[in-house]
Amino acid sequence: MKLLLVEDDASMQTTLQRTFGRRQIDVRVCGDGAQAIAQWRSLEPDVVALDLSLPNLDGLQVLAQARAAGLRTPVLLLTARGTVGDRIMGLNAGADDYLPKPFDLDELEARIRALHRRNQSAGADSPARLPEVGSLRYDAENGAIYHRAEVLELTPRELALLKALMVKPGHAVSKERLFELVFPGEMDVQYEAIEVVVYRLRKKLAATGVTLMTLRGLGYLLREEK
Repeated sequence: MKLLLVEDDASMQTTLQRTFGRRQIDVRVCGDGAQAIAQWRSLEPDVVALDLSLPNLDGLQVLAQARAAGLRTPVLLLTARGTVGDRIMGLNAGADDYLPKPFDLDELEARIRALHRRNQSAGADSPARLPEVGSLRYDAENGAIYHRAEVLELTPRELALLKALMVKPGHAVSKERLFELVFPGEMDVQYEAIEVVVYRLRKKLAATGVTLMTLRGLGYLLREEK
């Protein structure tokens, strides 16, 4: 597995390279937010660990630019900012997970591997063919979901959620089931985190003619607007 660590702390760079190198994780480092996008493109990492406090360009700006450029690599935010608002801001910007500093190296590794597994299984464990819903179409070959001829720019969590809903168009999928699919095996993630992913996905579907509806007590469903 290849990890891009965007972090300006030289001691942390060295520690993670040495420790994770012994655990079969190839850690590449970048200490400057302004250079992160270029390295992200050239390295094509499996996971990106992104610090929020960076010189020249902060982590949220890096993340926003990466998602706008179509880079959908799973992102784990590393943050010393402990408020819920900061964490939600990061998730809304396109992050897939976050870990407050200081952190335990074993927990960091576990979260990185969980993101890698989820990204690998996003397409492999889905049905070979999924129904179309309105203008949305799933391409089994590349794992992308299209709105007409354009690829929807989705994070791995958003992609997992939308695929789960496309399996049963017009039918509700429970919040519990969606949580299992979007956060597989992540026992420490708060249950309400699924609502953040729903909120982000709903905004991205706003111009597609497909609505992500909430049915109180039943869950969520996709419905084509008439």
